[in-house]
Amino acid sequence: MPKTAIDLLLASNSPRRKDLLTQMGVNFSVIANSVDESLHSAETPRDYVSRLALAKARGGFALSSSNTPVLGADTAVILGQQIFGKPSDADEALSMLTALSARKHSVMTAVAVTDGVSSASRVSVSEVTFRRLEACECRDYVRTGEPMDKAGGYAIQGFGGVFVEHLEGSYSGVVGLPIDLTHQLLRLFHVPVWASLG
Repeated sequence: MPKTAIDLLLASNSPRRKDLLTQMGVNFSVIANSVDESLHSAETPRDYVSRLALAKARGGFALSSSNTPVLGADTAVILGQQIFGKPSDADEALSMLTALSARKHSVMTAVAVTDGVSSASRVSVSEVTFRRLEACECRDYVRTGEPMDKAGGYAIQGFGGVFVEHLEGSYSGVVGLPIDLTHQLLRLFHVPVWASLG
């Protein structure tokens, strides 16, 4: 009979992160919370995603009534020194896609876990190169609605995958949860993987 105990709480409503944790066989439940995602003055992209991931994990733990470890994650697209989060509207999504066209950008995803006593985090950095995008396909893509809740305005695992010419690094990290680094953190907090598969 499958194990039903909850070993981890996920501080996110992201369907992609849920899918990746399920792929890892983790018994988890969602305890989403919202944090202020404003960029602090002089904050580097790595510091930014790390701070938000940890804030989400700690915020989720504060809402929990148990000592179950909580995982938080945050993803940002970086072009030069500019950080692209989720677009606020269709015009911003179109602007992001136009800026990324025919260029290489970085995708940083931070993962953090806390059990209320200790916390730890990891950061995945991947390099993604877009082919040259035509204005009409950018507009068509934005009309699908897919870019609106994605960092950088695209989903590599969705329709936006057709824009990607080259990827260096972690595919799952670009999706929103680097499973290799997540596995490291789960082992550190004694959270079993593959538990839901047996």
